[in-house]
Amino acid sequence: MAELPASHNELLPHLFRQEYAKMTAVLCRHFGLKHIGIAEDIASDTFLKASEHWAINGIPENPTAWLYTVAKNKTKDYFRHLSVFETKIKNDINSDRPKQENDFEFHEQIISDSQLTMIFAVCNPSNNSESQIALALQILCGFSVDEIANAFITKAETIKKRLQRARNNLRNDNFQIKTLSKSEIRSRQETVLQTLYLLFNEGYFSKSNNQFIRKELCSEAIRLNLILTENPLTNTPQTNALLALMCFQSSRIEARTNEKGEAILFNEQDKNQWDKSLIEKGNYFLVNATNGNEISKYHLEAGIAYWHTTDNKDKWKNILQLYNQLILIEYSPITALNRTFVFSKIYGHEKAILEADKLNLSDNDQYHALLGYLYAKSDIQIAIEHYEKAIKLTKSNTEKQTLKKEIERLNELG
Repeated sequence: MAELPASHNELLPHLFRQEYAKMTAVLCRHFGLKHIGIAEDIASDTFLKASEHWAINGIPENPTAWLYTVAKNKTKDYFRHLSVFETKIKNDINSDRPKQENDFEFHEQIISDSQLTMIFAVCNPSNNSESQIALALQILCGFSVDEIANAFITKAETIKKRLQRARNNLRNDNFQIKTLSKSEIRSRQETVLQTLYLLFNEGYFSKSNNQFIRKELCSEAIRLNLILTENPLTNTPQTNALLALMCFQSSRIEARTNEKGEAILFNEQDKNQWDKSLIEKGNYFLVNATNGNEISKYHLEAGIAYWHTTDNKDKWKNILQLYNQLILIEYSPITALNRTFVFSKIYGHEKAILEADKLNLSDNDQYHALLGYLYAKSDIQIAIEHYEKAIKLTKSNTEKQTLKKEIERLNELG
């Protein structure tokens, strides 16, 4: 068993990330979504008590079990007080109040089931994608408003309003934290997968000014996706394809930055740093994803990520074919730019420049970064101009540093 951190100040943030969302999900089974605030208050109070108690008495032998015991007791106290209140002022009590359940427990199956249904509750189609991922970050991952604002590169006040509107939609929704029906799953699964996809991407290509990669977001997305694969109703080919994609991408996380936190381009990554076990897991889930007739964008992106982990001589041709299919299923500027990069690997930089020009993405920082890369061998000055435009457009400090290093390298060559 791994040693616990010497200080509760080091351990609690880690446990908060891991257990807060699980705790809230189980509590919501009892309080219902209309009373999600009560569930969050009890979970927050539990961690507050841990902070106070552990500071004086030290970290308990089993910190996680200690937290769930406190949460369970706080919930029983809440229902006990509510019962007394109802007895004294019974006629004035709103019938919509949460009802007590005698079988209140925290155990592995309850936690897993609660999280699964909470995922589907949070991913409410009545909210737009930005609101869904903001709610996912807050409710499923325990992120603060400031952290979410940082992830979206927007003002905290904007996030507060967005979350308030989205939470009102949850309260007004009839979706319950109970056993999922097939119809509810079918109507929401696409939204759920898209939210997890966005959550993972925010971790893998963070928009934060301070971090290029947010590993905790990637881990949360994988953890929540794994829950989907463990339930027969949600263990679909698309679910497995998305999880395969996450595993393949995550396998290269350690190689994507150096010790200074600077980004390392794919061609310059140390393959010895790639996590072979994650690649194997990706292969496993990609095979599982073939148990059906549908080919989704997740299948294609997982296939692209798979070929990136190989040294096959036809790798780039296979990747280009997959991008050609992907761009027909769901066009996006990023997909088009990635396809153009792969195109250059097969047909050369000059032809790729012509392909890039067709995209007309002059306001996109990655467009200029790609053109900088493509022009680097034929016209250093034009390459530098594009890199400078990319620096002005990007909001990522890490990308700015990477682009400035490229300009310095080109200046030395010139």
